[in-house]
Amino acid sequence: MVGSVPVGGDAPVSVQSMTTTVTADINATLQQIAELTASGCQIVRVAVPSQDDADALPIIAKKSQIPVIADIHFQPKYVFAAIEAGCAAVRVNPGNIKKFDDKVGEIARAARDHGTPIRIGVNAGSLDPRLLQKYGKATPEALVESALWECSLFEEHDFRDIKISVKHNDPVVMVNAYRLLAQKCDYPLHLGVTEAGPAFQGTIKSAVAFGALLSEGIGDTIRVSLSAPPVEEVKVGAQILESLGLRERGLEIVSCPSCGRAQVDVYTLAEQVQAGLEGLTVPLRVAVMGCVVNGPGEAREADLGVASGNGKGQIFVKGEVIKTVPESQIVETLIEEALRIAEEMGVEIDLDDDAPGPQVTVG
Repeated sequence: MVGSVPVGGDAPVSVQSMTTTVTADINATLQQIAELTASGCQIVRVAVPSQDDADALPIIAKKSQIPVIADIHFQPKYVFAAIEAGCAAVRVNPGNIKKFDDKVGEIARAARDHGTPIRIGVNAGSLDPRLLQKYGKATPEALVESALWECSLFEEHDFRDIKISVKHNDPVVMVNAYRLLAQKCDYPLHLGVTEAGPAFQGTIKSAVAFGALLSEGIGDTIRVSLSAPPVEEVKVGAQILESLGLRERGLEIVSCPSCGRAQVDVYTLAEQVQAGLEGLTVPLRVAVMGCVVNGPGEAREADLGVASGNGKGQIFVKGEVIKTVPESQIVETLIEEALRIAEEMGVEIDLDDDAPGPQVTVG
């Protein structure tokens, strides 16, 4: 367990992110946590590089809607502060905490007394110098040896409430490290491609790595590390889980890539439909198709769809054509039908003219 979120075993894979605020700015940090929670984040990590940040932890941990993990580097005293503050878990990076091994006994006792899990987070960029010298670089073997060595120190003090991550910026190295780690231990694993890069590149790296591992049953929590707002990390992470069937699907837009057969502007139609339904979280597959080759079949298989051509579109609901509308009315018709289907599914729709899309709550 991490706070109220079950982790490991048969528990669902959970999505994490990390705040970008100065943790000492309590209001800003809680506001960002609220935004992350609304986007589907289940566990959040906050940085604790200073005493002011540590002093803010009791209020943040108490008021956050989701479990808060304190992220500790360099100063072991902040580990104890985070445990005392009531954080749901503490992430430690043994490679850059001074004399960390000497503090393991004290940390284990404090964590056990408070029921606080510890995540041992090994990163390629901050690997223990002894292992860098042994292996020459941050190989999968080096990452795994570092993590398991630290686990063994906690185990000597009969502490096993541990989660592990072995992150690398290269998804191939990262995947091999986690595969090796999964062979050698039964601890819950937190997946991440660290320093994955800007949104597009980082999304690709994370999707490839997480897809490979999660399809093999490896991984209990994930964080998509992007050079982008943390809400975007959560959106990508949730979409990865949905694509793998590990989280109930929400709204899904199925649209063709367009080609010389298309007789409508599929790009614009798909974007307008997606924008118009932003905020709709029901499991609804909407097909926006632009030609008569695959269009009718895809539209028929979706919950709602359109097969377009010759300046008009056939609207399908649950496999049946319900109407044919001019191209200019396709978007508004799909949105109207999507909202009608959502209401039939027990979702209350609050149409707010100032919001980007429908505001919905599950009834």
